[in-house]
Amino acid sequence: ILASILSPIIYWLIRDSQRVRNLSGKHVFITGCDTRLGNSLAKWLDKRGFCVIAACATEKGGQELRSCSSLSLKTVNLNLADSNSIARAVVFVTKETAGKGLFGLVSTAEGTAPVAPTDWLRIEDFHSVLDVSLLGLIEITLKLLPLLKKAEGRVVNLVNAKGLMAFVGGGYSLSKWGMEAFSDTLRIEMQHFGVKVSIVEHGFFKAGVVNSDVIKKYLLRLWSRLTPEIKDSYGEKYF
Repeated sequence: ILASILSPIIYWLIRDSQRVRNLSGKHVFITGCDTRLGNSLAKWLDKRGFCVIAACATEKGGQELRSCSSLSLKTVNLNLADSNSIARAVVFVTKETAGKGLFGLVSTAEGTAPVAPTDWLRIEDFHSVLDVSLLGLIEITLKLLPLLKKAEGRVVNLVNAKGLMAFVGGGYSLSKWGMEAFSDTLRIEMQHFGVKVSIVEHGFFKAGVVNSDVIKKYLLRLWSRLTPEIKDSYGEKYF
């Protein structure tokens, strides 16, 4: 009985000892803050006292986020498929951190991914998701590593666990598998510098990515551009 009482108490004491203290002045950069996970996380960390730098794909997204956050939250426009945009965001983060380094980098952004048989896709369909969800996130991580090393910070990559099951063609699963491999390698290499690297594998959330109308629209567009030969090989029944 005594053990059953003491065990949860000891657990809570150990867990609380792992919490980050003195949050004020610690900068966290988050991608994909227009909506969903990135947006919610930016607001939550802002309330906790972190210095949040939120990357938004649109100016409208940045304005809406600033309107419901504290003055310490900053936003920057970011297109992860554009190296120039990434470079500008890195300059902004470097200026905002003012020599303190970057305490955290959280990657939540995702590119659009057509869901269809591989035979229906073109190389640009793969680029539309890989350039953002994999290569873009890798590029901005590489450019922010000096700031992360300076602060002995951490990298947190949010990866949709459904993307680890390659049940459909296209670049979505490829990008998730790639982020897993990149994160695992980076974790080992960054231990020497005191930088932590974590993967948070989450499921689907109620959002456009799982909207059946959106998926159907993609399929109709892809089907309509197929050659007669490929259409005949699958047939209307398959479609």
